[in-house]
Amino acid sequence: MEDSRQLIDLVLQTKFVHILGAGVNPERPAHSAVYDLSERGWNPIPIHPRDAGASISGYPIRPMIEDGIEPEIVVLFLAPERAREAVRKLLLRNYESPPLIWFQLGAEDGISEDWLQDAGWNFVKDDCIVRFVQRHDLVREPQVIPWFKQVQSDDDSGCSVWSVHEWQENSEKEKTELEWIGDLRDLENSNSSIPNYIRGLRNEGESLEECARRLAN
Repeated sequence: MEDSRQLIDLVLQTKFVHILGAGVNPERPAHSAVYDLSERGWNPIPIHPRDAGASISGYPIRPMIEDGIEPEIVVLFLAPERAREAVRKLLLRNYESPPLIWFQLGAEDGISEDWLQDAGWNFVKDDCIVRFVQRHDLVREPQVIPWFKQVQSDDDSGCSVWSVHEWQENSEKEKTELEWIGDLRDLENSNSSIPNYIRGLRNEGESLEECARRLAN
Protein backbone atom coordinates (compact mmCIF):
# COMPACT_ATOMS: atom_id res chain seq x y z
CA MET A 1 0.00 0.00 0.00
CA GLU A 2 1.51 3.32 -1.05
CA ASP A 3 1.65 6.65 0.80
CA SER A 4 -1.71 7.79 -0.55
CA ARG A 5 -5.09 9.13 0.48
CA GLN A 6 -6.24 5.53 0.95
CA LEU A 7 -3.49 4.84 3.49
CA ILE A 8 -4.11 8.14 5.28
CA ASP A 9 -7.81 7.32 5.57
CA LEU A 10 -7.06 3.82 6.85
CA VAL A 11 -4.70 5.10 9.54
CA LEU A 12 -7.19 7.78 10.60
CA GLN A 13 -10.03 5.27 10.83
CA THR A 14 -7.96 2.89 12.94
CA LYS A 15 -8.39 3.25 16.71
CA PHE A 16 -6.08 0.52 17.98
CA VAL A 17 -2.53 -0.06 16.69
CA HIS A 18 -0.70 -3.21 17.74
CA ILE A 19 3.03 -2.55 18.15
CA LEU A 20 5.13 -5.71 18.22
CA GLY A 21 8.44 -5.29 20.01
CA ALA A 22 7.30 -2.47 22.33
CA GLY A 23 8.74 -3.11 25.78
CA VAL A 24 9.72 -1.07 28.82
CA ASN A 25 13.17 -0.04 27.55
CA PRO A 26 12.76 3.71 26.85
CA GLU A 27 15.75 3.67 24.50
CA ARG A 28 13.92 1.48 21.99
CA PRO A 29 12.06 3.13 19.09
CA ALA A 30 9.03 0.88 19.68
CA HIS A 31 8.69 2.25 23.22
CA SER A 32 8.76 5.82 21.91
CA ALA A 33 6.22 4.96 19.22
CA VAL A 34 3.65 4.02 21.88
CA TYR A 35 4.02 7.45 23.45
CA ASP A 36 4.08 9.32 20.13
CA LEU A 37 0.98 7.62 18.72
CA SER A 38 -0.97 8.01 21.97
CA GLU A 39 -0.17 11.73 21.97
CA ARG A 40 -1.95 11.99 18.62
CA GLY A 41 -5.01 10.08 19.77
CA TRP A 42 -4.39 6.43 18.87
CA ASN A 43 -4.75 3.59 21.37
CA PRO A 44 -1.43 1.74 21.00
CA ILE A 45 -1.29 -1.90 22.03
CA PRO A 46 2.29 -2.83 22.94
CA ILE A 47 3.21 -6.49 22.48
CA HIS A 48 6.31 -7.83 24.24
CA PRO A 49 6.43 -11.36 25.75
CA ARG A 50 9.14 -10.58 28.31
CA ASP A 51 7.75 -7.22 29.51
CA ALA A 52 4.06 -8.19 29.46
CA GLY A 53 2.29 -7.06 32.62
CA ALA A 54 3.93 -3.64 32.72
CA SER A 55 2.70 -0.59 30.83
CA ILE A 56 3.97 2.17 28.55
CA SER A 57 2.38 5.62 28.91
CA GLY A 58 -0.53 3.91 30.65
CA TYR A 59 -1.08 1.30 27.93
CA PRO A 60 -0.74 -2.32 29.12
CA ILE A 61 1.88 -4.53 27.48
CA ARG A 62 0.42 -7.83 26.25
CA PRO A 63 2.46 -10.97 25.64
CA MET A 64 0.74 -11.66 22.29
CA ILE A 65 -2.23 -10.88 20.06
CA GLU A 66 -4.86 -13.21 21.49
CA ASP A 67 -7.28 -15.37 19.57
CA GLY A 68 -10.52 -13.47 19.06
CA ILE A 69 -8.85 -10.08 18.70
CA GLU A 70 -9.10 -8.55 15.22
CA PRO A 71 -6.09 -6.24 14.78
CA GLU A 72 -6.44 -3.29 12.42
CA ILE A 73 -2.78 -2.28 11.99
CA VAL A 74 0.16 -4.38 13.17
CA VAL A 75 3.47 -2.51 13.34
CA LEU A 76 6.63 -4.63 13.39
CA PHE A 77 9.55 -3.23 15.39
CA LEU A 78 11.40 -6.52 14.97
CA ALA A 79 14.48 -7.93 13.31
CA PRO A 80 13.66 -9.44 9.87
CA GLU A 81 13.75 -13.04 11.13
CA ARG A 82 11.39 -12.27 14.02
CA ALA A 83 9.20 -10.19 11.73
CA ARG A 84 8.90 -13.20 9.42
CA GLU A 85 7.77 -15.42 12.31
CA ALA A 86 5.25 -12.79 13.40
CA VAL A 87 3.86 -12.53 9.87
CA ARG A 88 3.65 -16.32 9.61
CA LYS A 89 1.59 -16.50 12.82
CA LEU A 90 -0.70 -13.70 11.67
CA LEU A 91 -1.31 -15.35 8.32
CA LEU A 92 -2.39 -18.54 10.09
CA ARG A 93 -5.16 -16.63 11.91
CA ASN A 94 -8.62 -16.67 10.38
CA TYR A 95 -9.24 -12.92 10.45
CA GLU A 96 -12.50 -11.58 9.06
CA SER A 97 -10.59 -8.55 7.75
CA PRO A 98 -6.79 -8.91 7.45
CA PRO A 99 -4.81 -6.21 9.26
CA LEU A 100 -2.43 -3.83 7.55
CA ILE A 101 1.13 -5.00 8.27
CA TRP A 102 3.59 -2.14 8.77
CA PHE A 103 7.29 -2.99 8.52
CA GLN A 104 9.22 -0.39 10.45
CA LEU A 105 12.61 0.53 9.01
CA GLY A 106 14.91 -2.44 9.55
CA ALA A 107 12.11 -4.99 9.84
CA GLU A 108 11.66 -5.52 6.09
CA ASP A 109 11.80 -9.12 4.95
CA GLY A 110 11.39 -10.25 1.35
CA ILE A 111 9.95 -13.65 2.22
CA SER A 112 7.33 -12.08 4.48
CA GLU A 113 6.41 -9.61 1.75
CA ASP A 114 5.96 -12.45 -0.75
CA TRP A 115 3.70 -14.29 1.71
CA LEU A 116 1.59 -11.19 2.26
CA GLN A 117 1.29 -10.50 -1.45
CA ASP A 118 0.24 -14.09 -2.12
CA ALA A 119 -2.39 -13.83 0.63
CA GLY A 120 -3.68 -10.49 -0.65
CA TRP A 121 -2.77 -8.64 2.54
CA ASN A 122 -1.74 -4.98 2.43
CA PHE A 123 1.58 -3.93 3.93
CA VAL A 124 3.77 -0.85 4.23
CA LYS A 125 7.56 -0.72 4.19
CA ASP A 126 10.31 1.91 3.88
CA ASP A 127 8.44 4.25 6.21
CA CYS A 128 7.95 4.87 9.93
CA ILE A 129 4.37 5.01 11.19
CA VAL A 130 5.19 7.82 13.62
CA ARG A 131 6.82 9.89 10.89
CA PHE A 132 3.87 9.11 8.64
CA VAL A 133 1.28 10.54 11.04
CA GLN A 134 3.54 13.51 11.77
CA ARG A 135 4.20 14.16 8.09
CA HIS A 136 0.48 14.27 7.35
CA ASP A 137 -0.38 15.96 10.67
CA LEU A 138 -2.86 13.22 11.54
CA VAL A 139 -4.76 13.43 14.83
CA ARG A 140 -7.76 11.50 16.11
CA GLU A 141 -9.83 11.16 19.28
CA PRO A 142 -8.68 8.33 21.59
CA GLN A 143 -11.02 5.68 22.93
CA VAL A 144 -11.11 6.09 26.70
CA ILE A 145 -11.48 2.61 28.20
CA PRO A 146 -10.13 0.90 31.34
CA TRP A 147 -7.77 -2.04 31.33
CA PHE A 148 -7.44 -5.09 33.56
CA LYS A 149 -4.80 -7.47 34.84
CA GLN A 150 -4.81 -10.81 36.63
CA VAL A 151 -1.72 -12.17 38.37
CA GLN A 152 -1.00 -14.95 40.81
CA SER A 153 -1.20 -13.99 44.47
CA ASP A 154 2.10 -13.49 46.26
CA ASP A 155 0.96 -15.30 49.43
CA ASP A 156 1.42 -18.85 48.08
CA SER A 157 -2.33 -19.44 48.36
CA GLY A 158 -2.65 -20.40 44.71
CA CYS A 159 -5.28 -17.68 44.27
CA SER A 160 -5.35 -14.98 41.62
CA VAL A 161 -5.58 -11.21 41.95
CA TRP A 162 -7.80 -9.31 39.48
CA SER A 163 -7.26 -5.55 39.21
CA VAL A 164 -8.80 -2.68 37.25
CA HIS A 165 -6.78 0.25 35.88
CA GLU A 166 -8.12 3.46 34.43
CA TRP A 167 -7.27 4.68 30.94
CA GLN A 168 -3.59 5.68 30.73
CA GLU A 169 -2.94 4.52 34.31
CA ASN A 170 0.55 3.12 34.60
CA SER A 171 1.31 -0.13 36.39
CA GLU A 172 4.54 -1.95 37.13
CA LYS A 173 5.13 -5.56 36.19
CA GLU A 174 4.23 -7.81 39.11
CA LYS A 175 6.76 -10.18 40.65
CA THR A 176 4.26 -13.03 40.42
CA GLU A 177 3.15 -14.75 37.24
CA LEU A 178 0.98 -12.79 34.84
CA GLU A 179 -2.20 -14.70 33.99
CA TRP A 180 -3.95 -12.17 31.75
CA ILE A 181 -3.81 -8.51 30.74
CA GLY A 182 -5.88 -6.42 28.37
CA ASP A 183 -8.32 -3.54 27.99
CA LEU A 184 -12.10 -3.60 27.92
CA ARG A 185 -12.15 -4.42 24.21
CA ASP A 186 -9.89 -7.42 24.82
CA LEU A 187 -12.14 -8.50 27.68
CA GLU A 188 -15.13 -8.39 25.35
CA ASN A 189 -13.56 -10.29 22.45
CA SER A 190 -10.66 -12.50 23.57
CA ASN A 191 -11.18 -16.25 23.45
CA SER A 192 -8.72 -16.81 26.31
CA SER A 193 -9.98 -18.63 29.37
CA ILE A 194 -9.89 -15.69 31.80
CA PRO A 195 -11.95 -13.25 29.67
CA ASN A 196 -14.39 -16.08 28.98
CA TYR A 197 -14.67 -16.71 32.73
CA ILE A 198 -15.18 -13.02 33.54
CA ARG A 199 -17.89 -12.69 30.90
CA GLY A 200 -19.70 -15.61 32.51
CA LEU A 201 -19.84 -13.83 35.87
CA ARG A 202 -22.05 -10.94 34.76
CA ASN A 203 -25.21 -10.44 36.75
CA GLU A 204 -28.49 -9.81 34.98
CA GLY A 205 -28.55 -6.27 33.60
CA GLU A 206 -24.86 -5.74 34.41
CA SER A 207 -22.44 -4.50 31.76
CA LEU A 208 -19.11 -6.27 31.30
CA GLU A 209 -17.25 -3.22 32.59
CA GLU A 210 -19.45 -3.10 35.69
CA CYS A 211 -18.82 -6.79 36.27
CA ALA A 212 -15.06 -6.43 35.86
CA ARG A 213 -14.97 -3.51 38.28
CA ARG A 214 -17.10 -5.37 40.83
CA LEU A 215 -14.75 -8.34 40.75
CA ALA A 216 -11.78 -6.10 41.52
CA ASN A 217 -13.33 -4.85 44.76
